[in-house]
Amino acid sequence: MKRITCYVRPHRVEMVKSAIAAAEVNGMTVSDVRGVGVSPVREQRYSNLVGVVPMPIQAKIEVVVADAQVEEIVESILRNARTGEADDGKIFIEDVADAYRIRTHERGEIAV
Repeated sequence: MKRITCYVRPHRVEMVKSAIAAAEVNGMTVSDVRGVGVSPVREQRYSNLVGVVPMPIQAKIEVVVADAQVEEIVESILRNARTGEADDGKIFIEDVADAYRIRTHERGEIAV
């Protein structure tokens, strides 16, 4: 199993969510987050505060899928999140050792 975490522009969330759901992914977590990536960090001045680093709002989408679904999901995210401009986001893929469904005690991919 793999956890796919992607950070995308807020106005692209609905398209990315729909694309992931169309790939028959059962569970998904979406969060509003703030952060900066590889784009140059430009300090700004607000009132008397100097050196304030702006942290733009992004959306974080997380899914856990079977290994066989990873490429399909990544391609869906790339297709639907891309604007071609800086700060389109990132995708991270991590191994998931195990999963449990608390209600039924199911374990492994069936629990996802």
